[in-house]
Amino acid sequence: MAEAHLLVIDEGTTSTRAMLFAPDGGCRGSAQRELDQHYPQPGWVEHDPEQIWTETLACAREMVALAGGADRIAGIGITNQRETIVFWNRRTGRALGPAIVWQDRRTADLCARMKEEGHEPDLQARTGLLLDPYFSASKIAWALDHWPALREAGADLCLGTIESWLIFRLTGGLHVSDATNASRTALMNIHTGQWDSALIGRFAIPAAALPEIVDCAGRFGDTASDLFGGAIAICGMAGDQQAAAIGQACLGAGDTKATYGTGAFVLTHTGAEARASRHRLLSTIAWQLGGVRRYALEGSVFVAGSLIKWLRDSLGLVATSAETAGLAASIPDSGGVVIVPGHCGLGAPHWRPDARGAISGLTFASGRAEIVRAALEAMAHQTHDLMTAFAGDGAPWQGLRIDGGMSANDWLAQDLADMLGLAVERPEFVETTALGAAMLAGVGAGRFANLEEAAAMRGAVETFRPNMDAKTRESRLVGWRGALASVLAVRI
Repeated sequence: MAEAHLLVIDEGTTSTRAMLFAPDGGCRGSAQRELDQHYPQPGWVEHDPEQIWTETLACAREMVALAGGADRIAGIGITNQRETIVFWNRRTGRALGPAIVWQDRRTADLCARMKEEGHEPDLQARTGLLLDPYFSASKIAWALDHWPALREAGADLCLGTIESWLIFRLTGGLHVSDATNASRTALMNIHTGQWDSALIGRFAIPAAALPEIVDCAGRFGDTASDLFGGAIAICGMAGDQQAAAIGQACLGAGDTKATYGTGAFVLTHTGAEARASRHRLLSTIAWQLGGVRRYALEGSVFVAGSLIKWLRDSLGLVATSAETAGLAASIPDSGGVVIVPGHCGLGAPHWRPDARGAISGLTFASGRAEIVRAALEAMAHQTHDLMTAFAGDGAPWQGLRIDGGMSANDWLAQDLADMLGLAVERPEFVETTALGAAMLAGVGAGRFANLEEAAAMRGAVETFRPNMDAKTRESRLVGWRGALASVLAVRI
């Protein structure tokens, strides 16, 4: 058999794509399609699951053709936006309503009420998560209460995160979810690795509708032969942030990565320990192999690349994201302008779904460059808040490995190093989410004995070292803290 490729499906928040990897980690091709986001009410965010399926299938077919056919693919790896939930009919395989996206805040009141009733400490102890609309459980409970089609489906109701939906469609009926995605639903007990019956009852969710929880690598099933002209084994699965951590070779306790995409997500590997956070970070599953789980602490920032997209599409301050680096470098500082990106609430360590974004410090001297620079600076400010929280939980960062679309911005990478006072490492191939899924698929397909062996796929890296004096850094942080305090003081 000629060189066997690994096919990765990388289903994100604003687009879906397929990528073709050689066993050495080289990317041989990529196909990408945009996804529509729908905002039926303020704070609501939805996708069309059928569009996700058809566009994903089209991208995958392009890469299978590029490889030379299904028999040239050793295995498929899937990575996906987490917490987004889909409902479908087990018999027909068709979606029963829109997908409720991770960014959606429609269940803020429900979560606040449950928090007031004292449910959060128990939920955190079982799941490592907090009571927040971000996670899937409250979304599922809301949909079951408001969409009659779900109740009418009865025993035919299936629900799951995006990888579960795609696998069901790819295989023609396999209903599974990997441990990393399952751990983000607020329904899985991360200590036992199983769905938690107490939480399922608390949210009034039919247990039979949930998928089986499986490992992140293995041979889970084969695609229907008519999709790609032959069956292909599905061999790897992980939520996008866990996949990025694997792609960054964060395989040892203390290794830390930050992905700057639509949002920004930091994971620090904590090994065999599911560490409880005292600073409102999340304890989550890093991966599960052979039924054995490894854990991480996670800090989630809801608005990162989406802030630059907003400056481009809604305000027209830039024509392309690539312009931001030059604009930021064209001025010595932001002129006192500070942006707090609370456009869909604030994540860790604040967890304020009611927060709103703010631009402060404006004068008549403030212009396009100042606002754009302040938007980029907000990434380092938010990351600094997370670094402080991780250190408080006994997981200090020794360095930071960055990836995601925004990490290609050299100005941002250097600003992170300066504001954190740490070496920041960026791989030459920044699409580490897809790479991590390829590594898992390689392990599952038997191409690698373990993740340590698969880590050779990561390749070369570039390092940015801090070059900012302490006085400048502290001045920036004082301005950030003041602007942040003003946002946190307002309750909607």
